[in-house]
Amino acid sequence: MRIGAAIVLLAAAVAGGRLGGLFRQYEYEEEMYLSLDGSATVYVNSSVAALDALRGATFDPDPASRPNLARIREYFSTPVTHDVRVTTSRRNNRRYVHVRLEVDDVRRLGEAGPFAWSSYELSKDGNLVAYRQTVGASAGRPVEHARWSGDEIVAFRLHAPSRVVYQNGGQQRRGNILVLEQALVDRLRGDPLTLDVRMESQSILYRTLLLFASTATAVAVMFGLVIWWVVRRGARPSDFVKPRGP
Repeated sequence: MRIGAAIVLLAAAVAGGRLGGLFRQYEYEEEMYLSLDGSATVYVNSSVAALDALRGATFDPDPASRPNLARIREYFSTPVTHDVRVTTSRRNNRRYVHVRLEVDDVRRLGEAGPFAWSSYELSKDGNLVAYRQTVGASAGRPVEHARWSGDEIVAFRLHAPSRVVYQNGGQQRRGNILVLEQALVDRLRGDPLTLDVRMESQSILYRTLLLFASTATAVAVMFGLVIWWVVRRGARPSDFVKPRGP
């Protein structure tokens, strides 16, 4: 019975999508996987209604209508973005779109219409790399069929490419993942958000490979010393086998 009750509570938390729930269900979310060279992979997960209201798009938010994937792909395809992929889903009686795209220079991402509410900065700061994103006003476009309850959340998530040594107050998860959250009503009102990050100039992947190479080198050196010692002493392999008793 206890297991069954736990499953029911977990399902309620997932379905509810409340601020205090176990899982976050965002009405609108931008997620960026940033590289130190300035390139990035960006994901946008949004209800059609939120995309219209926040970014001024004109897609049909009626849950009975299937989103036009070609139009959405065209909307996110700009001179500074490429390799745009779009899928859809349905939740809370609303249609959602899920967009994945590539950008070669994140500093130019604000030139793309869907991301024009933000400014993006990436620069050297001594021995560190500084990233700053400032999110300004939304389109504030009235939308029919939104069916919002008032507790929906908007999020901006950054996967930093290296160890974060400073950030200005976003939620930090698993070391290099930073999240800014805001109530949808505040984002519609245009309350500004700023994500300010300082990170190391070596990527986590580079540090991991360097550690792996150092470990492999140490093992090889140790193995070589053992061989040298065996040859030096003229020992035979049988010398290292303990004789068995009678």
